[in-house]
Amino acid sequence: MRLQNKIAVVVGAGQQPGETIGNGRATAIRFAEEGATVLLVDKDQTSADDTRLMIEEKGGTASVFAADITSEADCKAIADTCIARYGRIDILHNNVGRSEGDKETTQLDAEMWNTLMAMNLKGMFMTCKHVLPIMRNQGCGAIINISSTASTGTCETVAYKTSKGAVNTMSQHMALENGPYGIRVNAILPGLMDTPMAIERRAREQGVDQQVVRDQRNAQIPLGGKMGTAWDVANAAVFLASDEAGFISGILLTVDGARSCKVG
Repeated sequence: MRLQNKIAVVVGAGQQPGETIGNGRATAIRFAEEGATVLLVDKDQTSADDTRLMIEEKGGTASVFAADITSEADCKAIADTCIARYGRIDILHNNVGRSEGDKETTQLDAEMWNTLMAMNLKGMFMTCKHVLPIMRNQGCGAIINISSTASTGTCETVAYKTSKGAVNTMSQHMALENGPYGIRVNAILPGLMDTPMAIERRAREQGVDQQVVRDQRNAQIPLGGKMGTAWDVANAAVFLASDEAGFISGILLTVDGARSCKVG
C-alpha cells in the first residue's frame, strides 16, 4: 500500500448531495484504500460521517472532525485534534473551495469577494499555518492544495480565478519555504470534472437538465470527449502524497484531459 502507516488530514472530506462523488470524498477514500488513517474534516459533519462509513465499509480507518476553515481557531483545532488522536500528520490535503456567487468584475459585490477569498485562499493558508510546525518538527510531510485550471485559463468570473491563482503561488512559496524541513507542497489543478458541485449546481442555476450541462462540458474535452471524475483527482493526490513523489515539490499538476492545451 502506497500510504501505509501514514496519517492524513483531508479538509473538505464531505460533499454536496449529488449523483456522483466529489473530489474530497474520493480522495479520502483513496487515501484509506492505500493504507492511510484519515481525519475527515468538513463543516457538514453528517456528510463527513457518510465518508467515514464508506471508508470503514472497505476496511479502512477514519474519524471525523467538524470545522469551519474560515475560522483560524477551527484551523488550529484541526491540527491539534489530529495530534491528539494519532500523534502526527504526514499528509494535509486541502480540498475546500467555492465558485458559487462569483460574477464578472463590475457585478461582484465586495462582500462576496471576501467570502470567496476567505474560503478558497485564506482557509488553505490557515490550515497550512497550523500544520506546518508539526511537519517541521517531524522533518517530513506532504501538503496538497486543490486549485483549478481556471487559475491559468479563461474564466468568466473574477474571484474564483484570482483565489485559485493565489493558491498556486502560495503553494510554490510554501514549497520553497519548507523544503529545508523535508516538507513537500504541491497543487492539483482539476479541469472540468463530473462532480456534484460542478453539475448539479450549474443545472439548478441554469434551469436545465443535468445532462445538458454534462454534454456542454464533455464537448470541451480533447481526451475522449468526456469530463474527468473525482477519482482522477484522487489518484493524482495519492501519487503526490506517496513516497513515489518524494522529489516532487512546487508543481502545479493539471488534471484536465488536455483541455488547457487548447489555444485559440
